[in-house]
Amino acid sequence: MLSIKKPIPGFENILQAEFKQIDETFAILKLGNFVFTLINPFVLMKDYSFEIPKDVEVLLDISEKNPPLVYCNIVKQEPFENSIVNFKAPILINPKNNTLAQVILDEYGIGAIKDFIKV
Repeated sequence: MLSIKKPIPGFENILQAEFKQIDETFAILKLGNFVFTLINPFVLMKDYSFEIPKDVEVLLDISEKNPPLVYCNIVKQEPFENSIVNFKAPILINPKNNTLAQVILDEYGIGAIKDFIKV
């Protein structure tokens, strides 16, 4: 169980989440009755980078020696390569202290998986 340290937009009343890493690429996040499929954004976009806001660094106890896991939400479509990835709002997880926060980035948006991989 993860403690949500910064409210997730639309889920402000949920304070804990269940997280299951499937492999290096995919994970599942459960917020109350909602289940989200997550993807490691670095698998799709090698140059995906952003500065973690100071408040989130403090809340999650993130440092160079203690980096977070980073995942983005997928809105699944058929076929799967048409699924949409939300690069704008990554979810950061510190597995060492079981904390989670979502950040909103100005420099990214959304994109279909097929735009980043050869199908």
